[in-house]
Amino acid sequence: MTAAPPATQPALALDRRVIMAFFRLSRGFWQGATQRRAWLITTGLGLFLSLSIGATLALNHWNRWFFDALAAKDTATLGNAVLALGLIIATMAGVGVGIVRCRETLQARWREWVSRALVERWLSNDRFYHLELTRTSPANPEYRISDDTRWATELLVDCAIGLFLAVVGATAFIGILWSVGGSLTVTAGGYSFVIPAYMVLAALAYGIIASSLMLRVGRPLLGSVVAKNEAEGHFRFALMRVRDNAESIALARGAEGEKRIAGGLYDTLVGRWLAIVRQHGNLTWITDSSGPFVPIFPLLVATPKYLSGELTIGEVIQLAAAFVQVQVAISWIVDNYNKIADWYASARRIIELTDACDAIHERLLQSAAAARLDLAGSLDGAIRLSNVTVLDPAGRELVAGVDLDVRAGQRLMVSAPSGAGKSSLVRAMAGLWPWGRGRVAMPVERSLLIVPQRPFLSATSLRAALYYPHKRVAVSDEELVAALDLCGLGAIAPRLDEETRWDHELSNGELQRLWLARVLVQQPDIVVLDEALGALDDQNRRDLMRMLGEQLPGATIVSFSQRANPAEAGVQQANLPTPGGEASPDAAAALRVTVPA
Repeated sequence: MTAAPPATQPALALDRRVIMAFFRLSRGFWQGATQRRAWLITTGLGLFLSLSIGATLALNHWNRWFFDALAAKDTATLGNAVLALGLIIATMAGVGVGIVRCRETLQARWREWVSRALVERWLSNDRFYHLELTRTSPANPEYRISDDTRWATELLVDCAIGLFLAVVGATAFIGILWSVGGSLTVTAGGYSFVIPAYMVLAALAYGIIASSLMLRVGRPLLGSVVAKNEAEGHFRFALMRVRDNAESIALARGAEGEKRIAGGLYDTLVGRWLAIVRQHGNLTWITDSSGPFVPIFPLLVATPKYLSGELTIGEVIQLAAAFVQVQVAISWIVDNYNKIADWYASARRIIELTDACDAIHERLLQSAAAARLDLAGSLDGAIRLSNVTVLDPAGRELVAGVDLDVRAGQRLMVSAPSGAGKSSLVRAMAGLWPWGRGRVAMPVERSLLIVPQRPFLSATSLRAALYYPHKRVAVSDEELVAALDLCGLGAIAPRLDEETRWDHELSNGELQRLWLARVLVQQPDIVVLDEALGALDDQNRRDLMRMLGEQLPGATIVSFSQRANPAEAGVQQANLPTPGGEASPDAAAALRVTVPA
C-alpha cells in the first residue's frame, strides 16, 4: 500500500458551481416518484417551524404581562399568567416534537434519495470499473456515498431550519422592538433630537459589528475544515487498505512501513485539526466577549425610557428578550460557520464523484467512437472476434489482429503467456473494454457467465455466493451441496447459510473452486473463464474442466489460461500478432486453441 499525505490546501471560499451542482442533483427528491412524500414532510416541517415562532412570540408577550403584574403586585393576573405559561410551554413542547420528527424524517429520506442517485450513477454502465481502470476515480468513493451524503443532507436541513427561524424570527422581533421601544429623545448641549426606532437601530448596530468581527476572524475556518475533512478521508482509506491487504503486508514484514505511512497521514490530519483549534481560539475572543453582554446591553439602552416612566418593567423585559432573539438571528451565519464549512466540504466531495462519473461516461463515448471497436450480437449462438485489436486508454496496442470463432456448444482453451492480452480480450467480449478496433459478436438471448481470475465475495453466506449476482436461483439445497462437492468443497457444504468473510477464510484455490460451483448452480449457456483456475495445479485444473464439460453438456465454454493442456486431443496452434501487427514466433505471443475430444 502506498499513500501520500494530501497536500496542504489554502483557505477556500464557497464555490457557487459546487453549490448549484449539489442542488441540481438533490432537488430530484422533490420531483418524480418521491415528490408527494417530500413535499408532505417539508410542508409539515414549515408549519411546525411557524408555530414555533408563534409560541416564542407568545412567550415574549407573556414576559411583559407577567412582570407588569409582578410590579403591580396583581395577584389575580399573576395566577392567570402562570396558567397561561403552562399552556405556552405545553404548546412549545408539542411543536418541538413535531419539528424533531419532521426534521429527522426529512434528513433520512433525503439522504436515502441522494445515496440511491449516487449509487445509480456510480454503478450504471460499469462506471465504477472504468473509473478505477483509467485511474480517474476520486479517492474513497464509498465514503462519499455513505458518509458525505449524510453530512450534506443532515447539515443542510439543520441550516435551512436555522436560517428560516432567523429570518422570520428577526422580522417578528424587530417589529416588537419598533412598536414597544418607540423613539428616544436625547438632549445634549441645550439641543434635543429624536432617534426613531432606537431599539431597532441599537440591535442592528450591535449585531452587525459583532458579526463582522467574527466573520473577519473566522473566515479562514472554512478552508481549514475542508482540508481537515480531506485528511480524515485519506487517513481512513489508508487504514482500510491495511485491513484489506493484511496478509500481504504481514508476509512482506511491512507493518513498520505501514506505521510510517499511517503516522504521516495522521500527522497531517492533526496539523490541520490544530489549525482549526487555533482559529476556534481566536473566534472565542469575540464570542465570549460579545455573548455575555447581549442580554445586558438592551437593559442599559432601555433604562433611560424606564426611568422617565415611558416604559414599564414588563416592557423593558420584553424588549430585552426581543433584542436577544434579533442578535441570534443576525449572528446565525457566524454561529453556524462550522456547519456551513462541513456541509460545503461534503457537498464538494459528492459533486467531485458525480463529475468523475459524468466525465468517464463522456470519455467512453468519445473513445469508443474513435477506436471503432464494434460490439454486435450473434444470432446463431457463436462467439466471433474478427480482426480485433485491443488498445489501452492511451491508444497503445495491447493485442492486435485476433480472430476467434467459437460455435454454440463448442469448448475451447485459449492459452498464452502473461501479458499476451488474454484479459483484455475477455474484457472486450464482456463489453467492458471500449478501446480497440475490429468486431466482437456475442450471442444474444443467451445467458453468459464470466469467471475472473480473482473471484469477488462479499461478507455473506455460501448460499448467496452461489446465487450471486441473483437474489435467488431455482435450485434445491441438495443441488447446492452437490455442486460444492463436485468442485472439491464438500467439507464446507454444511455451512451454506453461515455468514462470514469467506474471502478471508478460503484460499485462492478454494475461492476459484467456489466460483466454479457457482457456474454449476446457475447453468449458463456460455461460460468464459479468465485464468479462473490458475491457482490450481494442472491435474486438478484438467479434472475440473472435464467435470464442467460433463455437467454443462450443451454450454459453450471458453477458457483463457497461461498453460495449455497438451495431454488433451485437438490442440491447434496459432500466433497471437504482436502490437506491431505481425505474427511473432516468440513464445510470449503464442495463442493456442485447445479443442477437447
